[in-house]
Amino acid sequence: MGDRKVAESVPVEGMELTHILVVHEIDRARTFYRDVLGAEVHREYGGTSCVLRAFGTWLLLVTGGGPTEDKPTVTFEAPADIDTVSHAMTIRVPDCRAAHQTLTGRGATFLTAPVESDWEIRAFFRDPDGHLIEISEAKAQP
Repeated sequence: MGDRKVAESVPVEGMELTHILVVHEIDRARTFYRDVLGAEVHREYGGTSCVLRAFGTWLLLVTGGGPTEDKPTVTFEAPADIDTVSHAMTIRVPDCRAAHQTLTGRGATFLTAPVESDWEIRAFFRDPDGHLIEISEAKAQP
Protein backbone atom coordinates (compact mmCIF):
# COMPACT_ATOMS: atom_id res chain seq x y z
CA MET A 1 0.00 0.00 0.00
CA GLY A 2 2.89 2.37 0.74
CA ASP A 3 4.29 1.88 -2.79
CA ARG A 4 0.97 2.87 -4.33
CA LYS A 5 0.86 6.06 -2.26
CA VAL A 6 4.34 7.06 -3.47
CA ALA A 7 3.46 6.23 -7.09
CA GLU A 8 0.38 8.43 -6.89
CA SER A 9 2.39 11.37 -5.53
CA VAL A 10 5.17 11.25 -8.16
CA PRO A 11 4.31 12.84 -11.53
CA VAL A 12 5.76 10.05 -13.71
CA GLU A 13 4.41 11.27 -17.03
CA GLY A 14 7.22 12.88 -18.99
CA MET A 15 9.93 11.75 -16.58
CA GLU A 16 13.12 10.00 -17.69
CA LEU A 17 16.06 8.56 -15.78
CA THR A 18 19.63 9.77 -16.35
CA HIS A 19 22.65 7.93 -14.98
CA ILE A 20 25.51 10.23 -13.93
CA LEU A 21 29.01 8.83 -14.28
CA VAL A 22 31.93 10.81 -12.91
CA VAL A 23 34.94 10.53 -15.21
CA HIS A 24 38.53 11.74 -15.26
CA GLU A 25 38.51 12.99 -18.89
CA ILE A 26 35.38 13.91 -20.84
CA ASP A 27 36.99 13.38 -24.27
CA ARG A 28 38.24 9.89 -23.44
CA ALA A 29 34.92 8.85 -21.84
CA ARG A 30 32.80 10.30 -24.68
CA THR A 31 34.93 8.52 -27.27
CA PHE A 32 34.54 5.20 -25.44
CA TYR A 33 30.76 5.40 -25.02
CA ARG A 34 30.25 6.68 -28.58
CA ASP A 35 32.72 4.47 -30.47
CA VAL A 36 32.69 1.28 -28.40
CA LEU A 37 29.07 1.16 -27.16
CA GLY A 38 27.40 3.15 -29.95
CA ALA A 39 25.97 5.90 -27.74
CA GLU A 40 24.73 9.05 -29.43
CA VAL A 41 26.15 12.36 -28.23
CA HIS A 42 23.19 14.58 -27.44
CA ARG A 43 24.81 17.67 -25.92
CA GLU A 44 28.04 18.89 -24.32
CA TYR A 45 28.64 21.58 -21.71
CA GLY A 46 31.85 23.56 -21.34
CA GLY A 47 34.25 20.62 -21.58
CA THR A 48 33.13 19.25 -18.20
CA SER A 49 30.02 17.27 -19.10
CA CYS A 50 28.51 15.32 -21.97
CA VAL A 51 24.96 13.99 -22.36
CA LEU A 52 24.62 10.70 -24.24
CA ARG A 53 21.66 8.59 -25.32
CA ALA A 54 22.30 4.84 -25.15
CA PHE A 55 20.06 1.77 -24.94
CA GLY A 56 16.92 3.77 -24.28
CA THR A 57 18.38 5.77 -21.40
CA TRP A 58 20.45 8.88 -20.77
CA LEU A 59 24.05 8.96 -19.56
CA LEU A 60 25.55 12.15 -18.20
CA LEU A 61 29.34 12.07 -18.09
CA VAL A 62 30.78 14.70 -15.75
CA THR A 63 34.22 15.53 -14.46
CA GLY A 64 34.71 15.59 -10.72
CA GLY A 65 34.07 18.62 -8.62
CA GLY A 66 33.47 19.92 -5.16
CA PRO A 67 30.32 21.01 -3.40
CA THR A 68 27.93 23.45 -5.02
CA GLU A 69 25.09 25.57 -3.70
CA ASP A 70 22.52 22.84 -4.43
CA LYS A 71 24.67 20.00 -3.01
CA PRO A 72 26.74 21.72 -0.31
CA THR A 73 28.32 18.58 1.19
CA VAL A 74 28.76 16.46 -1.96
CA THR A 75 31.95 15.93 -3.97
CA PHE A 76 31.86 14.15 -7.33
CA GLU A 77 34.87 11.91 -7.94
CA ALA A 78 35.69 9.23 -10.51
CA PRO A 79 36.29 5.74 -9.08
CA ALA A 80 39.48 5.61 -7.05
CA ASP A 81 39.65 1.80 -6.98
CA ILE A 82 38.28 0.05 -10.06
CA ASP A 83 37.88 -3.21 -8.12
CA THR A 84 35.47 -1.63 -5.61
CA VAL A 85 32.10 -1.11 -7.29
CA SER A 86 29.28 1.09 -6.07
CA HIS A 87 27.52 1.45 -9.44
CA ALA A 88 27.42 -0.85 -12.44
CA MET A 89 25.37 -1.07 -15.61
CA THR A 90 23.96 -4.11 -17.37
CA ILE A 91 23.22 -4.15 -21.08
CA ARG A 92 20.85 -6.97 -22.01
CA VAL A 93 21.97 -8.41 -25.36
CA PRO A 94 20.41 -11.09 -27.58
CA ASP A 95 23.75 -12.92 -28.07
CA CYS A 96 26.42 -12.39 -25.42
CA ARG A 97 29.22 -14.13 -27.29
CA ALA A 98 28.58 -12.09 -30.45
CA ALA A 99 28.36 -8.87 -28.44
CA HIS A 100 31.61 -9.79 -26.67
CA GLN A 101 33.32 -10.27 -30.02
CA THR A 102 31.96 -7.00 -31.46
CA LEU A 103 32.82 -4.93 -28.39
CA THR A 104 36.30 -6.47 -28.16
CA GLY A 105 36.82 -5.47 -31.79
CA ARG A 106 35.82 -1.91 -30.89
CA GLY A 107 38.34 -1.73 -28.04
CA ALA A 108 36.52 -3.03 -24.95
CA THR A 109 38.73 -5.09 -22.63
CA PHE A 110 36.77 -7.78 -20.81
CA LEU A 111 37.66 -9.21 -17.41
CA THR A 112 36.99 -12.73 -18.77
CA ALA A 113 35.40 -14.42 -21.76
CA PRO A 114 31.61 -14.83 -21.45
CA VAL A 115 30.64 -17.09 -18.54
CA GLU A 116 27.55 -19.29 -18.76
CA SER A 117 25.27 -20.19 -15.84
CA ASP A 118 21.92 -21.94 -15.78
CA TRP A 119 20.03 -18.68 -16.37
CA GLU A 120 22.33 -16.39 -18.36
CA ILE A 121 25.56 -15.82 -20.25
CA ARG A 122 27.43 -12.72 -19.15
CA ALA A 123 30.73 -10.89 -19.35
CA PHE A 124 32.09 -7.74 -17.70
CA PHE A 125 34.30 -4.93 -18.94
CA ARG A 126 35.19 -1.43 -17.75
CA ASP A 127 35.01 2.00 -19.27
CA PRO A 128 38.22 4.08 -19.27
CA ASP A 129 37.49 5.31 -15.72
CA GLY A 130 36.84 1.87 -14.28
CA HIS A 131 33.02 1.92 -14.27
CA LEU A 132 31.89 -1.71 -14.53
CA ILE A 133 29.63 -2.68 -17.43
CA GLU A 134 28.03 -6.09 -17.91
CA ILE A 135 26.62 -7.62 -21.07
CA SER A 136 24.07 -10.31 -20.31
CA GLU A 137 22.07 -12.77 -22.40
CA ALA A 138 19.08 -14.33 -20.66
CA LYS A 139 18.70 -18.03 -21.36
CA ALA A 140 15.31 -19.52 -22.11
CA GLN A 141 13.79 -21.13 -19.04
CA PRO A 142 12.49 -24.70 -19.39
